Amino acid sequence: MKEITVLGIESSCDETAVAILCAPASTGARKVPTLLSSVISTQIALHRQHGGVVPELASRNHSVDLPRVIREACRQAGIEPGQADAYAATSGPGLVAALLVGNTTAKALALTTGKPFIAVNHLEGHMLSPFITSDEGIIPHLALVVSGGHTLYIDVQSFGNYRLLGRSLDDAAGEAFDKVGKMLGLPYPGGPEIDKLAAQGDSGAFNLPRALLKDPGMNVSFSGLKTAVLYTLPKLTPSGNPADLPEQTLCDLCASFQQAVIDTLITKALRGLRSTGHQSLALSGGVSCNQALRNQLQATCNLHGIRLILPSPAFTTDNAAMIAFAGLHHALHGHHHPLDCDVDPNLKLTDESNRSKQDKYIGNH
Repeated sequence: MKEITVLGIESSCDETAVAILCAPASTGARKVPTLLSSVISTQIALHRQHGGVVPELASRNHSVDLPRVIREACRQAGIEPGQADAYAATSGPGLVAALLVGNTTAKALALTTGKPFIAVNHLEGHMLSPFITSDEGIIPHLALVVSGGHTLYIDVQSFGNYRLLGRSLDDAAGEAFDKVGKMLGLPYPGGPEIDKLAAQGDSGAFNLPRALLKDPGMNVSFSGLKTAVLYTLPKLTPSGNPADLPEQTLCDLCASFQQAVIDTLITKALRGLRSTGHQSLALSGGVSCNQALRNQLQATCNLHGIRLILPSPAFTTDNAAMIAFAGLHHALHGHHHPLDCDVDPNLKLTDESNRSKQDKYIGNH
């Protein structure tokens, strides 16, 4: 059976990533795609010095690192860059200068080889990542995308058939983790640090808010929770300096904050499952590697007879395997994009006007 090979590039924020994936060139095939390589060059150490991502530094380092990462991914896959059948890159959302580095590189490869270029929505990549290693294909499900920049509940009927049910009205869950981590004096990124400390804490030690739980809709909010932690700090230590907190108190505060986030996410997920009738829930995004969230979501799904689909830990944070996977499905459906299409730092996944804009790019190369 003829196969299609896709080279994917991810550069939306502070990870420079390239992956090469191949699969049968048929939408009806159920064979698990073969991930030939997935290489990530992280900039965490660089941005940790500044307490968060500095856009100019991110784009500059993408430019420096990307050629090397492409060479390494191709070496591991046993192919030359020009041997791929299509080139996919993140087109948004993300940091515009960072997006341009990967996007322009993929377009250059497509132009040089005369092969298709595919612009991939970063959120679609995350949303589909739990199915990269699945031999069932993309099944109908409720998608919960929880990352540093987004918290989304999406009704997924099939590839390309998505309906937004709810989102964060302010801070995304991952953003709240990182901001609270920063106010607690924890290293960047704060999410993994809070997860580790919370494992040693009492999640009921502090009564922190869970916004919009009584609201009948699917939207969530974490800004008030973040502010509540900020106002709690001066009550725990006269200086207000988190460095003066007793270690157990810090662990308890992390556990209480984390539990408030998890309670909100799970409550809304159950509401979404009831409203759609889906029997499967797929969790994705950087926060999906949070161990407490995984454990409690699994226990909740077991209790309600829901199948929980989790991505491999390697596919939770920003990576190019998810971009190549989404690009593969676009290629199998005959979707590709012209070389003059723009990146969009605010690209939506399900917005009607955005969908119409993307549809006009679909055509024959």
